Amino acid sequence: MAEPNLNSFSDFPEDVQFCILSFLSPTEIANFSCTSKRYAPLCQSDSKLWHSLCHRRWGSKTQINKWGNGQISYKLLYKTLNKWENLIGFWRRCGQSQQKETVRPPSLVFFEWGSSFLSGWRVSPSQNAYSVTKSPFLWISISPEGEIVNYLDPEGQNKNKLFGELGYLDMDVVPVNVNFIGDSHFSVEENVNFAYKRSLSSGNLKGEDNGEDIVRVESGSPGSLPETFEIYQYYANRMSPGADRAIRRQRRREKEKQGKKRWETEHFLKIVDSSPTPDRPLQGLWKGICEDRKLEFYLVAYDEFGISCRRVGDLSEHRSSSTPVFWTSDPTFMEAPFPTEEEYIYDSRIHIQPPEAANLDWKFPLENDVVSRIMYINSSYDLVILGVEGASVNPWRVEGRVWQYRNGTFGFGFLRDHFIVDLNHIAKNGCLLDIPVDL
Repeated sequence: MAEPNLNSFSDFPEDVQFCILSFLSPTEIANFSCTSKRYAPLCQSDSKLWHSLCHRRWGSKTQINKWGNGQISYKLLYKTLNKWENLIGFWRRCGQSQQKETVRPPSLVFFEWGSSFLSGWRVSPSQNAYSVTKSPFLWISISPEGEIVNYLDPEGQNKNKLFGELGYLDMDVVPVNVNFIGDSHFSVEENVNFAYKRSLSSGNLKGEDNGEDIVRVESGSPGSLPETFEIYQYYANRMSPGADRAIRRQRRREKEKQGKKRWETEHFLKIVDSSPTPDRPLQGLWKGICEDRKLEFYLVAYDEFGISCRRVGDLSEHRSSSTPVFWTSDPTFMEAPFPTEEEYIYDSRIHIQPPEAANLDWKFPLENDVVSRIMYINSSYDLVILGVEGASVNPWRVEGRVWQYRNGTFGFGFLRDHFIVDLNHIAKNGCLLDIPVDL
């Protein structure tokens, strides 16, 4: 009996070898490189192996050839994007905002892939339409030198005005550090040392022979920030008389600049379960018109106690009795066909419509046959612990319903009211829905 024709890995053409290795993880590649000296060069090939790894994982989401203007190694790019990928999705600000603003910034932040950077957007409900408004917040990328560059837009005004491939903006921005604390928490902190470091390495310092020992760096080029910085030309004249005084003045001025922060540190927590699942059909972020006919964001969460729903804007605040919240400790649905009294409860209520509904041929009210399941809920006033004395006589106990529709969305309402708050998705398949066309 003839022996089977078995080929070893080394018998395959080099292109096939790279293709096979591109399916491995970095740890597996490192282990494989230790098996033979002949395989070590394969595992270290940046333009072939690590390019294939990056392209296979992120090629459909971003243009990997443009990161760092195409001047960084793909091994560094893989390591960086692997760390940043967790940012994609929704985050909410935690704690009270310390920014000196007349209007409090939105609590919700959404990260998505750009061509050669990650972009973070503050997301808020549109107040004159059933749509989502997003304003620029944060850009994260890599410089051609392999350094992390993060820019924050404090005013949210730099819409579609990116310069170059690194996310440089043509308006006022703040250099920041993005600090990761585990997988579900990060902070944005102003980088007060960025101006000095960037100016020394930008190559656009202009010294004027006017007897002064300072240099001014003017804005207008990607290597500088949009404001003027003064830096002592110590390295150029450190052997000249008075050099010690220049150093002391330099340090004093740098301390003064660091004391004038333009941005107070903000913290964000990841919304891990931002989309429904078959087992948790109500879970995630939703949008809906509430009683005052304004669009609001809602977050429905499942835990060991049941289901709870809160407005996103209230997540970082103490519970307010005016917040339209529902909760239940029993997430069981009532399946069709429904009793006559349940059909009457639904039919006797109106669906809250957005202000523009009268002019846009709005498709409400919904018909009975689109309701697939019903769940019993309680109002926000009934947040009591079962078994505690006095819980059964809570004067604020109000019963309600969740009506789940066949298209996967749902509405909720209470028996004391005559309306239904219909909720729809904010995002689907990783993309924000209903973004105004002018953004």
